[in-house]
Amino acid sequence: MDKLKKVLKGEDEEEGDQSLYTQFSDATTLSWSTRVKGFVICFCIGMICSFLGVFLLFLGSNGLVLFAIFYTLGNIIAMVSTCFLMGPVRQLKNMFSEKRIIATIIVIISFALTLCAGLWWQIGALALVFCIIQFLALTWYALSYIPFARDAVKKCFTSCMD
Repeated sequence: MDKLKKVLKGEDEEEGDQSLYTQFSDATTLSWSTRVKGFVICFCIGMICSFLGVFLLFLGSNGLVLFAIFYTLGNIIAMVSTCFLMGPVRQLKNMFSEKRIIATIIVIISFALTLCAGLWWQIGALALVFCIIQFLALTWYALSYIPFARDAVKKCFTSCMD
């Protein structure tokens, strides 16, 4: 109805579409407190899954596979939780920025390989290796958000190797 009124008044149709987009954007935008709550809840669920995976590690023969699955799902949920803080588009742009793209690709590949090793191949030792790679890749990815942290870690390792 609003669109018809604007056309009858002679207003530009693109301006009406833009206001429709603005209305949609305003209706779907979360408040800061809702974003923080969503982040905390999602992050906590991710950590609970990861810790549950650690406890499942000590269950008999399937424990290692269950560990890999729950640990990976927990890390995925925890990583997705940051979308609440900065939004999914900005999060994806940050993940695939020049300084994080290699770490992001390794993280995603390690997620996939861990789940493949746990669910389809059912090779517990391989799933554990991929979990270790996943942990290291996520650590390297997280360090990219702290200024000069990667450089400090590189210098630490090179000084230990000398």
